[in-house]
Formats: sequence, structure tokens, C-alpha cells
Amino acid sequence: MAAPAHYAQRMTILEEAANALSKAIDPRKLASLRASKATSVHVETLVQKLRDGEITKSEKAELEQYQMLNQIMSLVKARARLAAVSA
Repeated sequence: MAAPAHYAQRMTILEEAANALSKAIDPRKLASLRASKATSVHVETLVQKLRDGEITKSEKAELEQYQMLNQIMSLVKARARLAAVSA
């Protein structure tokens, strides 16, 4: 089963962002980049609300933004690691 067209477009945008950021930021700094404890706790709260079926529309939109940022940062870190290995 093929991925929906909007998924492919979203991945292209994420790939472009990952490429740009991985070239602009020192790979050693990227490896240690983490969300704050407060942000991590907030995201976990949103995830639990989603699981419990108690999440509001605005909270769900916020959670989706965090998920997008997580995807971007995962790609950025992977690209930076590849660049460091091949350098």
C-alpha cells in the first residue's frame, strides 16, 4: 500500500529542513540537544490525555507540532552523524 501524497510532501519538507539544519549546526552540539525537562513532562501529559481520550483540539494540534519537531530533529541528527562519519 502506497503512502498518501500528503505524506510524501511532508517528508520532502522534513528532509529539506533536516538537510539545512544538519549543515548549519555542529554535529557534536546536535548530539546533546534535548528538550527541557518541563517540555518533556508537558509532552508526556499530552500523550496521556490522547491515550485517555481527554485531549482537546488545541492540545492535539500542539502535540502534532511536537511530533513534527521530533521528526525533524531525528532527521537532522541522523544527517549530522552521517556527515561526520563520511568526513
